[in-house]
Amino acid sequence: MDSTRVTEHPTSFDRPMTGADPTDPRGALMRTPVEPRASGSAGSALPAQGRAGETPPTAATDSPGAYEHAQPGAEQQAAEPDTHRPRPAAEGVPVQPGGMPATPAAPPATDRRAAPEPERRTGQPTAPGQPTPMRRDGDRLRFVGAATRRIARGMDLDEIVMGLCRATVPTFADAILVYLREPLPVGDERPTGPLVLRLRRTDRIPAERDTEGGFIPAAQPEPSELEAVGSELCEVRPGSALAEVLRGVRPVFTDTPAARAALPELLGDGREFAVPDGRRAILAPLRGRRRVIGAALFLRGPERVAFEADDLLVAAQLATHSALGIDKAVLYGREAYIADELQRTMLPENLPRCTGVRLASRYLPAAETARVGGDWYDAIPLPGSRVALVVGDVMGHSMTSAAIMGQLRTTAQTLAGLDLPPQEVLHHLDEQAQRLGTDRMATCLYAVYDPVSHRITVANAGHPPPVLLHLGGHAEVLRVPAGAPIGVGGVDFEAVELDAPAGATLLLYTDGLVESRLRDVWTGIEQLRERLAATAQLTGPDHPPPLEALCDEVLDMLGPGDRDDDIALLAARFDGIAPSDVAYWFLDPEDAAPGRARRLARRALARWGMEDLTDAVELLVSEVVTNAVRYASRPVTLRLLRTDVLRCEVGDDVPQLPRLRQARATDEGGRGLYLVNRLARRWGATRLSTGKVVWFELNRG
Repeated sequence: MDSTRVTEHPTSFDRPMTGADPTDPRGALMRTPVEPRASGSAGSALPAQGRAGETPPTAATDSPGAYEHAQPGAEQQAAEPDTHRPRPAAEGVPVQPGGMPATPAAPPATDRRAAPEPERRTGQPTAPGQPTPMRRDGDRLRFVGAATRRIARGMDLDEIVMGLCRATVPTFADAILVYLREPLPVGDERPTGPLVLRLRRTDRIPAERDTEGGFIPAAQPEPSELEAVGSELCEVRPGSALAEVLRGVRPVFTDTPAARAALPELLGDGREFAVPDGRRAILAPLRGRRRVIGAALFLRGPERVAFEADDLLVAAQLATHSALGIDKAVLYGREAYIADELQRTMLPENLPRCTGVRLASRYLPAAETARVGGDWYDAIPLPGSRVALVVGDVMGHSMTSAAIMGQLRTTAQTLAGLDLPPQEVLHHLDEQAQRLGTDRMATCLYAVYDPVSHRITVANAGHPPPVLLHLGGHAEVLRVPAGAPIGVGGVDFEAVELDAPAGATLLLYTDGLVESRLRDVWTGIEQLRERLAATAQLTGPDHPPPLEALCDEVLDMLGPGDRDDDIALLAARFDGIAPSDVAYWFLDPEDAAPGRARRLARRALARWGMEDLTDAVELLVSEVVTNAVRYASRPVTLRLLRTDVLRCEVGDDVPQLPRLRQARATDEGGRGLYLVNRLARRWGATRLSTGKVVWFELNRG
């Protein structure tokens, strides 16, 4: 077995394998190899290390008290002798409390009576049964290397703390308590309030260990000792013993007066007596880049050898790597939070409820580590019960792409509010992208659906074409001009007007849904069309599939290697408004127009069986039409729409929008919009390229 190889196991209490390397951070207590003793003795040794060609003595039963970590490389040296260089003399094995002293392996045959060599650092002879410091230091280095690698693998706070616990117990300590600051500071921010430590995680050797494979169960302390240690929360008072220990940063043995005085504050009054006496506990502050962020308490039971002075260096390394990892995890968590908030604010939180159309959407980032990107979708209500459907894709999926996407989306909303034609909206978006920078390019598809005429107008800027799923189950890719991407400049955009029959579903998407390293974009579009047609067949020719389920089915077409880019998906089900539910008139701008408008509205309500709304509708229509004909120079339009609500729209050629104001007692006018605001369910005014539209809605009785 290679003595430098480290095998790690996923949990603290996995069964160690026979002959496992003692540098394993999930290591276990192994039998101490000792010389065979006379029959009737309490135990016997495992095979001792010998020279090449010698036969090792037979192993027998070990003493239950004699166990410690195996010396690295002993098995490999016994099984595979090195023929290229002389084998060094065997070294001793540490003595464990409660066991018989171990006899070192026999010296070379050339000088079996030679005195032990002096230790290089102290010049003193090495005592029989004790490991040389060089061998002990090598064990520590390999353990620290394996433990830090386990800690560094963690990405979030819990993974790092769990890595510290599992790398420590039972190889380095029998139990560990990890305290972290509450709350943890992020980056360079200065924490406010007192320093409060919360017990984040504990780990300890289980009560019973498996004895298979030559391992002896570790004797456990009483429950009143290691298992009773630790309180959940403690406040570090300025100037206290615990504050002084944390300020010192260096790990300390708890047998020192300062550390012993700090234990009641950390663990709770009375619980410091559960900590083993002597050098069997190490208190290690956890210091990040700026400040102390916690503490770790390493414990060993009375049946195990105490910590040594060099173990303080091991604890310092573990504490330093853990604290820096926790700092990075907190920063990563803050970045993930910012990314989530950016995505939430850049994309619509809820889609609007528009007349004659139902909407559903999905957004998937390219990866968990890149939570935002340049893809976006939007649905914008327009005057005349119309709705604008927008989907776009900025190059890249970074924070910069998301910021550019937010600016383009805001610009698109502003342009949609002006009720510009789709091709004009794309033209202004192209100008805005050029102002943002020379390399700010994006694709976009802008469509306007009119539920009254059952028509849709589409303009495209280098985006994949939409797919229309008809009520009978037929899916077709709409033929729309491809156009150039936004940001190219100097390119005209075209718009086409197509039929949008009731019951049909329009699917707008970004190229991340249909293009990947495994397929080109047109192959993906054909697969999407086939998936939509197959899904529609499941619900029959007379019932379209539910929108939410349809979006889920579309995303299921993605394979394991298809997530190369962000995905934005917007589905619109066209319900439309039947011609029988629409009443439309032109009124000349004259004094008799308000009276005529009242009569027309009364007849329409009687035809629809909504006579209970006659009084309110007549009053509000009269007020709005009066304001329109006062300033209009062209015919005024009046339209009533019957859907789940009653909607009234009055249009004129005056671009100035009316404002709600409180009329004084001496004023003759100015109360029309006040009445509309009090009686209507909702109302508003929208500026058009040819004037404006004032509308209000009433609940149906």
